[in-house]
Amino acid sequence: MEEQVRDYLHYLQIERGLSLNTRKSYERDLYKYLAFVEEQKIDSWQEIDRYIIMEYLQRLHSEQNSSATIIRMISTLRGFHQFLRQERLTDHDPMQHIDSPKKAQKLPNTLSIDEVTLLIETPDTSKPLGIRNRTILEVMYATGLRVSELVDLKIGDLHLAMGLLQTLGKGDKERIIPLGDYAIQWIEKYLEEARPFLTRKNQNEIRLFVNNHGKPLSRQGVWKNLKQIVREAGIDKNITPHTLRHSFATHLLENGADLRIVQELLGHADISTTQIYTHITKQRMADVYKQHFPRA
Repeated sequence: MEEQVRDYLHYLQIERGLSLNTRKSYERDLYKYLAFVEEQKIDSWQEIDRYIIMEYLQRLHSEQNSSATIIRMISTLRGFHQFLRQERLTDHDPMQHIDSPKKAQKLPNTLSIDEVTLLIETPDTSKPLGIRNRTILEVMYATGLRVSELVDLKIGDLHLAMGLLQTLGKGDKERIIPLGDYAIQWIEKYLEEARPFLTRKNQNEIRLFVNNHGKPLSRQGVWKNLKQIVREAGIDKNITPHTLRHSFATHLLENGADLRIVQELLGHADISTTQIYTHITKQRMADVYKQHFPRA
């Protein structure tokens, strides 16, 4: 049965063109599911019916998995069992009558413009790593890049004369994003004053952002550095790299940007994903009203 799981993961890579991170998420879900199936002494996918699926989902619920995790698992299983039927490995789809629970809509954390300014201006730019950290924050806020997209940026992805950069997002979809003047100025400063020092022992590195050994900066490295900068800035909020992406989108909409443009900039396949930010701006509008209107 493991062979069919591997075949499906190969299908996701070749036919669907899903990114490595997305495929790893599918892989974790499917091997967890496979372990449950084998635990039930099931020898063939043909034996799986909706009641076995429901038992598995109940197991996930009893293990205190979040609703988001269970929704994702249902989506994974739905795609996998459709694949098995399409490949004639089974003659039925046990997911056909399984409904996904509704996901509670949770508004993402954002920063105010003043908090963004404080955060960005916190790194000590008298040092190479401080210049790098300032540049990273400027780029993340100016573009709304995901942290995985940020660390994958290469020197050749920059088109500073045109004020643009290019990136590969989810599903290896390329998009072009404009850069603000501040981001361009700090990228140029980083390239001239900091990066040559950091890559002095690894001058052939093509990734834009590197660590103090001249090797590509990891996602974990970005997280760790950001947490330190947040502490130094004295901002009492749970801030992640995605917080800057959320703030980028929210501030654009608050200043009149078209929702479709924000969707393109963020690389969302579905505009309903982008619409979450309209709820944030409406909530902020209500908060301002209550705070400043004398008869609110």
